Amino acid sequence: MNHGTEQSDNYTVVIFRGSTAKPLRFNFPRKFIQKAMIVGLCFLVADLVVVSHYVIRTSEVSELTGFRSEALSARAQTAAFSSAVEDLKRRLTAMKEINQRLRVMLGIEEVKSGDLANGQGGDAEPPGESSEVTEEETPLSESTRIMSGDASSNTDNPAAAVAALPAPVGDDSAHLQLASRVKEEIERLTAEAVVEERTLTELSHVAEQRSSRWASTPSIWPVRGWVTSGFGPRISPFTEKPAWHDGLDIGAAPNAPIQAPAAGRITTVSHDPKMGNMVRVDHGFGIETVYGHLSKALVKEGQRIKRGDVIALVGSTGLSTGPHLHYMVKVNGQAIDPHKYILD
Repeated sequence: MNHGTEQSDNYTVVIFRGSTAKPLRFNFPRKFIQKAMIVGLCFLVADLVVVSHYVIRTSEVSELTGFRSEALSARAQTAAFSSAVEDLKRRLTAMKEINQRLRVMLGIEEVKSGDLANGQGGDAEPPGESSEVTEEETPLSESTRIMSGDASSNTDNPAAAVAALPAPVGDDSAHLQLASRVKEEIERLTAEAVVEERTLTELSHVAEQRSSRWASTPSIWPVRGWVTSGFGPRISPFTEKPAWHDGLDIGAAPNAPIQAPAAGRITTVSHDPKMGNMVRVDHGFGIETVYGHLSKALVKEGQRIKRGDVIALVGSTGLSTGPHLHYMVKVNGQAIDPHKYILD
């Protein structure tokens, strides 16, 4: 590009096409060149603005995409937490119902809620009546009271509560607070479930013990007949002197069946000079029954029996004046009146 000497207001462009060809000359006014440069500079600036705006927008779109992905992940995680909380609540409800029924059936006094080590407290006033709320007592917002005990709608349907939550786009602290509260609620319910399961186990153990004790407690007449001699002091039919009778003499027909009044284990099948053929049954819990003057024993030592099983036949062996059953009940080795263990 050369500046023309004869025309100071123009720019001259000379193009040489060879040694023999005539060069080409182009004259451009100075003002035209200046305006062209200004227009080109404006286009360059506009291009830079467009490119920078595109880069910024692209970055924002990428960031928003990341936020959206995090929000979806947070919603899925919170929904999973809520499902776990709902399952725990169902378990607790079922266990509490079973515990209550067992307590009623077993006649056990219900444990007060204040007696539980994991008890939780609440506001003394109904919601909405307190005019002042301290910082520690600030109630949870609707987006965070997923399974709180003072939000009945969320408690009844935690999954719906989570579905109604706004997506915490760009608000990591709110999401972390929400997840933390749900996690704390799960931990609280888990601890409460452990307490209820322990209580249920204890109640089941008590029920088994009482059921086993009831099955092992004599409660029926061992033989149908009539009482010929009661428990306590009497005149001996053999010496005609005062004596102590340690059981019941029940008169019955010869070879009448004798039933076990409770479940137990046969410990003795033998013959005694006074009691004749006899059977001894250990019912557990310190309770023992003895049957004497049998014509025949129908069980063996070590055999397990249950209430109503026929264990022997009425006879008149040993020191006896006629067919009858000598029925004795011992508790911790002490003979007691068998009438106390006959309910039918």
